[in-house]
Amino acid sequence: YQPAPLSEKALPDTFVVQVSASYKVPVLYSVLPADGTGYFVIDSSTGIVRTKKNLKLEDFPVVFSVRATDSSNAHIFNEASVMVEVIDENDFPPFFPSSLLEERLEENLPAAQIVQLKAQDNDTGRNGLLTYGILSGDELKFRIDNATGVLYSTASFDYEEEPTEYQVVIYAEDDGIPEKKRGYCTVVIKIID
Repeated sequence: YQPAPLSEKALPDTFVVQVSASYKVPVLYSVLPADGTGYFVIDSSTGIVRTKKNLKLEDFPVVFSVRATDSSNAHIFNEASVMVEVIDENDFPPFFPSSLLEERLEENLPAAQIVQLKAQDNDTGRNGLLTYGILSGDELKFRIDNATGVLYSTASFDYEEEPTEYQVVIYAEDDGIPEKKRGYCTVVIKIID
């Protein structure tokens, strides 16, 4: 048996799978002690397997055996394997080590790299995979590499003719399941004469 994966947040008593043995007389179902993890319990008459306690993602996948035993003769039985997988939920939003950065940019430079932004996410797998974008700011004057988090100017600035300070709000977004989460950072860019 390979039931649908469970959420790592599944509570005790969550339905996992129902096993079924065809036999001429009623059978009694049991989870073999070799399970060792203690995560699962089975209803001896229906074959319904449920969670017994909270799940720890790092322990999965778990494979355990269930036994169907002849209700009148304990020496007659058969066993089947059950493999249970757990889905890592998106627990944490991305975050930047500093939510406010100040950078200086000389005037009259051609398009240039301003700063490498690096967010972190305490999730693993796709829940920790980050992409970057600009939430607000002058998108005609700045761009961000969505994979690396490098913020660039896209044109040169004139200290005398244009604003001398810009604020660009950057986000890091994970690829989380069931929903994506974001973290934010403001970059203040001061144009230097």
